[in-house]
Amino acid sequence: MPNRRILSLWFPRMGAERLLRAQRGTTDGPLAVVGESGGAQVLVSLSQAAEAAGLRRHQPLRDATAMCPALVTRTHMPRADADFLTALRRWATKFSPWVAEHPPDSLVIDLTGCAHLFGGEPEVMRQVTEDCEDLRLTVLAGIADTVGAAWALARYAGRGAASARSGDAIDQEAHATRARAAKRRRWERDVADMVPVAPDSRIAQPGQTRQALAALPLAALRLPPDTVAQLGRLGLRRVEELVNQPRAGLARRFGRPLVDRMDQAMGVSPEPVSPSKPPDHFGVRLSLPDPIGLEEDMLAAIDRLLPPLCDKLTRKAKGARQVQLICHRTDGAMEWAEIGLARAAQSPDRIRPLLELKLAEIDAGFGIDVIRLVATVTEPVSLRQHGGHAEATARALRQQRGETAMEDLIGRLGARVGMDAITRRHPGDSHIPEKTCIVLSAAWSEPAHDWPEPEQPRPLMLWRPEPVQAPTRPTPPETFRWRGRDFTTAAVLGPERIAPEWWLDEPEWRSGVRDYWRVTATSGDRLWLFYAHGGAMSAGWFCQGTFP
Repeated sequence: MPNRRILSLWFPRMGAERLLRAQRGTTDGPLAVVGESGGAQVLVSLSQAAEAAGLRRHQPLRDATAMCPALVTRTHMPRADADFLTALRRWATKFSPWVAEHPPDSLVIDLTGCAHLFGGEPEVMRQVTEDCEDLRLTVLAGIADTVGAAWALARYAGRGAASARSGDAIDQEAHATRARAAKRRRWERDVADMVPVAPDSRIAQPGQTRQALAALPLAALRLPPDTVAQLGRLGLRRVEELVNQPRAGLARRFGRPLVDRMDQAMGVSPEPVSPSKPPDHFGVRLSLPDPIGLEEDMLAAIDRLLPPLCDKLTRKAKGARQVQLICHRTDGAMEWAEIGLARAAQSPDRIRPLLELKLAEIDAGFGIDVIRLVATVTEPVSLRQHGGHAEATARALRQQRGETAMEDLIGRLGARVGMDAITRRHPGDSHIPEKTCIVLSAAWSEPAHDWPEPEQPRPLMLWRPEPVQAPTRPTPPETFRWRGRDFTTAAVLGPERIAPEWWLDEPEWRSGVRDYWRVTATSGDRLWLFYAHGGAMSAGWFCQGTFP
């Protein structure tokens, strides 16, 4: 059996270059994608021109604009980047059918048994580079026996380990001198990062994983920055120096994740490549000749998109449970809204009213030129337990008559307050009073029709047991005090003995077996009292409910 070979692809400028591809050369200057981190705006992705201007990722936006006044910024859109990475995954299947996404900007390809089809692994690297140049994308690749080693070579091949403290460590300097430190050492960092690396140095030959990783910095093992800094203070800066240390001491001081990362990189622990199966895609798209912004125009576009979307669902015998409305604006931004349905639907009349409720959340900006409808969650329309002939016939008649008023009501309420806020109760399989019913989501459950009748009446109001001041003996008290009030017993009925579920450790039932009594007080209150015989807790009287 051939050795397992993994190809890792890293797109370090994917977010910025995706926007440059969409703008088709209209932006020539430095471009940066801006996101939020800790309540501040920071640079998430940079174009090559922005990096050449001295900017760096995770730099505050205010500092970046001061260094580069000509900087063009765009808002970070994680959903658009995720969709673009999925498109790159489909492109990468030309090299192997076993491709997995590693968000936010990486792909992992299992090349085992496939490289010879392209003339060998160096030819695969050359083909990847040429394809990405045609796509106007920057890519760094690495090939090794393991996922961790390929990841390390793609990002750190040719880069040595830095000193634990140097002028490059800006975060170790005072705030007042960090800006000067950045300018002072910027040219050295650029020289170190931009040294050309031969493609062969990014390929670890079969069985040579340890030798290929030996000189790389510890960050190549996918360790957290804090862990890398702690190891650097101990004098450990290269992978070779860390691998030669006793494993037991490393695990005690830094935890099991450090040892696991080493084992994954060296091939001791398996790390499979799990490709995602292309799901059935239920989406439609409408490109508009002129931008729109009025709700009436958007509703007209939705009316044109819903019939073909429902036709796709009908052909696959599927119904939509969640639908996304995605609007692409003329300024490159994207707005979206999502609806949920209480029951899977493939009829435009049931989906349209919910989308209409969400139109107020869409900010049209300077206009919308592309609208998409995507059914993100679907299920078979016959996803129900089969009943008898009479029940099946009655259900089919209800569906034919369109009797979906309750489901439509739940969908409308869910569009306002959220589907999780709408619940219904179902009978529970337990003899414990507080477990006789369970709470389920109304959108994902059927109404309960046949509730089992309890052997003894149950109170209308039920709460957690509250202590009652009464003599500690099993017979019902003649007088007792509860919630700051004194009661005198007029009539009692019982007892009903209920034992705890011995297979579960319920804190409320550590008082042991309970004897429940229906107590009527002279004041007219009808209470549900019980005497706990004592288990892990002391015995005594408690009140748990009231009768009408």
